[in-house]
Amino acid sequence: MELKKLVQRDECEWEIPPRGEMRVPGRIYASRELLEEMDEKVYEQVSNVACLPGIVKASIAMPDAHWGYGFPIGGVAAFDPEEGGIISVGGVGYDISCGVRTLRTGLKREEVLPVLERLVDELFETVPSGVGSEGEIRLSPSKLDEVLVGGARWAVEKGYGEPEDLEYIEEKGCMPGGDPACVSPEAKKRQHRQVGTLGSGNHYLEIQYVAEVYDRAAAETFGLEEDDVVITIHCGSRALGHQIATDYLPVLAKAARKYGIPIREKELVCAPIESPEGQRYFRAMICGVNCALANRQVITHLVREVVNGFFKHARVTLLYDVSHNTCKVEWHEVDGKRRRLFVHRKGATRAWGPGRAELPERYRAVGQPVIIGGSMGTASYILVGTEEGERKAFGSACHGAGRSMSRHQALKRFRGERVIEELRKRGIIVRAKSRRGAAEEAPEAYKDVTRVIEATCRAGLTRKVVKLLPLGCIKG
Repeated sequence: MELKKLVQRDECEWEIPPRGEMRVPGRIYASRELLEEMDEKVYEQVSNVACLPGIVKASIAMPDAHWGYGFPIGGVAAFDPEEGGIISVGGVGYDISCGVRTLRTGLKREEVLPVLERLVDELFETVPSGVGSEGEIRLSPSKLDEVLVGGARWAVEKGYGEPEDLEYIEEKGCMPGGDPACVSPEAKKRQHRQVGTLGSGNHYLEIQYVAEVYDRAAAETFGLEEDDVVITIHCGSRALGHQIATDYLPVLAKAARKYGIPIREKELVCAPIESPEGQRYFRAMICGVNCALANRQVITHLVREVVNGFFKHARVTLLYDVSHNTCKVEWHEVDGKRRRLFVHRKGATRAWGPGRAELPERYRAVGQPVIIGGSMGTASYILVGTEEGERKAFGSACHGAGRSMSRHQALKRFRGERVIEELRKRGIIVRAKSRRGAAEEAPEAYKDVTRVIEATCRAGLTRKVVKLLPLGCIKG
């Protein structure tokens, strides 16, 4: 990206001044190096989002931002319904409520290493993964409706987990307001055997250990110490979320024309939040969120069964579950006024600072755990949200490393077998349903996650708590 088009406001804060139809400035949080590596499409998409009706404060991009559908991946934008604010499929993404969940195990690295390969194999056999993967849970349309309304609460009620899990999930495991009538029969049909499955792409289940502690007070609050083994799950709403997005793109395209909303990019179609079309999409999207929360909860249950089969003394507890493809109703202070906003985070993680009543009581005085996954074979991080981040970016942070090359480019450059072999030499056991998928997800196909984390923290959006390194990884 050309820096001459931007105004540098701080070490890691850059502004796109309003021009033309932009209602607010664009704001990119990144180091100079990361910004220079971003493609020009990020600049264009941040500017386009700034033109949408009802946008508040700024159109924002995170340090891991790259080109996406309509919104950049790593994009954040908040809209006020009282000012004609809109809701957009492109601002949420196709994988609705794709997110990460980290589990404490009560185990140390030295306990796990002797059985690591067998543990990875058992998890690989137990948790379905891969394109079109299906699990043992079969749901009729009426039973699936219960999932779309109940989320992780439904899963716990059915015996997939423990009631205390719900305290450590966004929305306490269930986002209210979902209406299954707004979800198409095709979406439901595609999902009927996908609850409890990882899927493919960049989704994973990873055994990790705490390699470094940066903030001991926060780490203690989160229940983490050096060499603790954790398990992180990264997946979303599977086929249902994708189909919801597919179904509503033409609906919102028609709505944009109906309400006279100029669209600068076809994937940026949207509707006023308070319109019938906007409300139908929002209620369907909530169903997608609940589906994803139920999905990760069932996987958690499967992981518990496997880990407890190896270690009778293991205590697998939920550290936190946070999504990074959502639109949520939140209250934020803007220019001294408390406002009810619809905050779109597309490839961006919610990162609230201390004091928010919505946070678990255990974490409230410290702030929200922010789980950031790296690429396969690289570090991941657990951060904590800050009050400064709430002021600057509506309590948002990056969601990962961000791709530095397309999947097509990665396939031309890497071979899946070689990627897996090289990781094994480093002591990381990988099981993948698809060698093609392993090539697409090669660590070198992503930005350096540590540089992304450093920029996110230097911008004041988060603070580092611990660094996680992988031991074993399951990929689709």
